[in-house]
Amino acid sequence: MIVRGRTVRAVLATATALLLAGCSSGGGGGGGGFPPAVGRTTPGGTAAGSSPGASPAETAAAARGSATVLRTVAEGLRTPWGLARLPGGDLLVSSRDDGTITRIDTRTGGKTVLGAVSGVSPAGEGGLLGIALSPDYASDHLVYAYFTSASDNRIVRMRYDERKPAGEQLGAPDTVFKGIPKGFIHNGGRIAFGPDGMLYAGTGESGQRGLAQDRRSLGGKILRLTPEGEPAPGDPFPGSPVYSYGHRNVQGLAWDSRQRLFASEFGQDTWDELNAIVPGGDYGWPTAEGTSPGSRFRDPLAQWHTDDASPSGIAYVNGVIWMAGLKGERLWRVPLKGTAAAAAPESFLAGRYGRLRTVLPAGGDRLWLVTSNTDGRGDPAKGDDRVLELRVR
Repeated sequence: MIVRGRTVRAVLATATALLLAGCSSGGGGGGGGFPPAVGRTTPGGTAAGSSPGASPAETAAAARGSATVLRTVAEGLRTPWGLARLPGGDLLVSSRDDGTITRIDTRTGGKTVLGAVSGVSPAGEGGLLGIALSPDYASDHLVYAYFTSASDNRIVRMRYDERKPAGEQLGAPDTVFKGIPKGFIHNGGRIAFGPDGMLYAGTGESGQRGLAQDRRSLGGKILRLTPEGEPAPGDPFPGSPVYSYGHRNVQGLAWDSRQRLFASEFGQDTWDELNAIVPGGDYGWPTAEGTSPGSRFRDPLAQWHTDDASPSGIAYVNGVIWMAGLKGERLWRVPLKGTAAAAAPESFLAGRYGRLRTVLPAGGDRLWLVTSNTDGRGDPAKGDDRVLELRVR
């Protein structure tokens, strides 16, 4: 069910042309190497069953790279999940279980709680999840959030007023989209504004496997919306916000320098996936998990055993997708050539910081990385949850 916002923003007629976000077709161990099945790609880096993912003019990112932790930016966080960067460089981080949003001063590490988001009903993997800033944040100061309510998963937006006292800086949430299925598991939750100015949301099938293939359902999908919560111009199914389907639990969204969309998602028992997203694409769940040669489904450009990944947030930096791993407790580097993997993925930080939840570009060759050891599945002995600053290449 779609709920219009209080104000309706005019959508540029050129939005359809900007459907470049994700329009290309889609189709990786450091140190001593990994089993052949980890980060599996077909020869040449193109996933089986996919059309080639790079034009001749595109070059491949370096097969090997590095990830160096420069500093701990902030610590003492509780169930951090979503991350957004303010124009001045500070960060906003959401707490899944507390339902709050906190501002982090990236110079001093100081933390200020903006306030609690009303209506959040945390349970299991649900709660206050992804956050994103409005494309017009400089003028409207709106923060978008995806959260689990008592009845569903939904997207709201709130005005952030820095002039008010700490704890009272968030305005009342305005629901722009609701009716996404909720469950104890697989609530999706990642939201991001694409290069086209549209709002993308990764959802989960909430443990109800059949929802992923049902295009009438919002579960197990990537959705593409206007900032007011309407189906975006140029969406592949008329009148529907569904952009792609056949997903189990989408956890990461990122675009490359040519405005192509990538997404990470949990597998079940065998394969976690990194996918290049095409509008209207069927990514196979629950019929297919990982590559399925010869089928009608879109194959992942890279895949991992679930013990090695359980992927969460992803970020694109200089030709590379960086992917945070929860159960795998490591950061994965996937070099790209177009929308294909240019080489087998490398892993970094294995076991050093515990579960890794979210990554976000920090400008240049730097990356913000958020841990997730207080989410009920991590080991608090590995340290409080924190934000780290990394240099990557």
